Amino acid sequence: MPTGGGMLPMGGAADVIEQLVRENPNFSRDEPEIAANIGQQMFHMDLPILPRSARARIRDISSRVRPENAVLVGGGIGHLAAWLFDAWATGEENPPSSFKIVEEGGKFGVILDRLIRRYNAASWAAVISTPWKELVAETSAWNAASASIDSASISRAPLPSPTGLVVIDVPETERPSSLRAALEVVGKDGVIVILEPEVPTGDVGEFEPGHPLTPAQERVDSFNDWMRVIREAADLGFNSAFVELSGATLVVMMAS
Repeated sequence: MPTGGGMLPMGGAADVIEQLVRENPNFSRDEPEIAANIGQQMFHMDLPILPRSARARIRDISSRVRPENAVLVGGGIGHLAAWLFDAWATGEENPPSSFKIVEEGGKFGVILDRLIRRYNAASWAAVISTPWKELVAETSAWNAASASIDSASISRAPLPSPTGLVVIDVPETERPSSLRAALEVVGKDGVIVILEPEVPTGDVGEFEPGHPLTPAQERVDSFNDWMRVIREAADLGFNSAFVELSGATLVVMMAS
């Protein structure tokens, strides 16, 4: 049974992650029909859309990880989730035992539930409206409690363990904190996939103590935090790959 990152290719860490991030030739480069329809809805709703190259490569990577438990942070109206469902529920790849779509506040919960039913995935997929960082904190607390008492006597863990795959699709300024939280829950050989924020450019003015940051300064502050999280991940033993795609850089981390 897969644990952590699931059925990853054999070899040293560098070789494994190099194989993991490659394009999967077994999949069509055409966008799945359901995902294409959702993309049109996002366009009309003026919602941000991941570059197609990133959506396809995330699908490719996720199909190779084959995690026991997977999480998508930032479900939106299901665009990226539809790519994953298409690989897991309609292709030759086996779906995870558990797939949690974290969409804070439940704004799009009904839409995501409808997507899950459309792929007949209700037995293994579900939507969680709890904020990601809060969900991770609750899971860490549960894990600590279950280590000292009979886990059968307490409520079910907020996130099934071990978490083998975390895909993060959130706005740029939220990526550092979302990644930092993900580092806490992935198991051995677990994989995290996230887009690298764009490097801020131009003059953003002086940072004045006691004054709120401008949007441009927030991006600089967030990118500096991003660099700190990347170093933290390395200190924790995560192996990383930066995949240059059309319109995006994908960061893939694997826990050792």
